Amino acid sequence: MACSLGLEGFRVAVTSSSAGIGFGIASVMGECGARIVITGRNKERLEESINKLRSRGVKAYGVRSDFAVEREAARFVRFAVEKLGGLDTLVFVPPQPPGGRFLDLDMDSWRLSYRLLVESGLEAIYEAIPHLRKGRNPSIIITTSLAAWEPIAGIATSSVLRPALHSLTVLLARELARDGIRVNALVPGYIMTDRLREVASIRARIHGTSVEEELKAMEAEVPMGRAGDPSEMGWAAAFLASPKASYITGAIIPVTGARHVSVR
Repeated sequence: MACSLGLEGFRVAVTSSSAGIGFGIASVMGECGARIVITGRNKERLEESINKLRSRGVKAYGVRSDFAVEREAARFVRFAVEKLGGLDTLVFVPPQPPGGRFLDLDMDSWRLSYRLLVESGLEAIYEAIPHLRKGRNPSIIITTSLAAWEPIAGIATSSVLRPALHSLTVLLARELARDGIRVNALVPGYIMTDRLREVASIRARIHGTSVEEELKAMEAEVPMGRAGDPSEMGWAAAFLASPKASYITGAIIPVTGARHVSVR
C-alpha cells in the first residue's frame, strides 16, 4: 500500500478492533507501517484478524479482552505498551452497547452501555497518558457516532451517552495540549459493518420490513448514495495520527458521506 503519512514504526493500540471499524483502522495504519495491537472478545475472530494483518505484512499483536469487565481496558493498554515498548497512538473504538428503543431497555442495559461507551474509554486513556507523554507525535483518537449529534431510532443508549465522547475529546485536547498529546474524534456515518446490519435489523422490527430494505433505505439517506467502508475510517484515523496532522487537536470530524445534519 502506498502511504506517505510518516507512520513507519508508530506504536498504535486500537480497541474493539477484531472486526468492523476498529479492524479497518488497524489495517490501514498497519499497512502504513505502524505496529499494531488489537483486541476483541471473540478469541477465534481475534486470532483470524491478527493472522490477516500479518499476512499483509503488518507487525500485529492481539489480546482477548472484554471491556464490560472493570479494568480490562487498562489491562489492554498495558499489554500494548509491553508488546510495543511504548505507545504513540491510542484509538478508542467503543464496544457496541445494547441496541433498542428506550422502552425496550432496563437499567442494567444503561449501566452496561455506560461501561462500554464511556467508562472503559476513560480507563484506557488514564492508563495510556503516561506512555503517550513519552511517545512520538502522540495522539488519542476517539470514534463516536452520528447519534452523538442526533438521536437515532433503535439505539437509545448510544443517542444519550455518545455526546459525552465529544465533550471528552475537546476537554482532553485542551488539557493535554501542553504535553504535546493531540486528541481528536471521528464520527462515522453509515459504515458497512455488522453493527450497521444490527441497526438495520432493529429498524426492520420497528417498521415491519426486511433488513435489506432497511439497509437500502439507510444508504438512500446518505447524499453520496452509499454506506462507507471501514477502510475509509482507517484513512481518516491514519492521517490524524500522522505528523502531517500535527496542529489538529480538539477536532470532531464527520466521516459520513454528508449524512450528518448538523454539527453542534
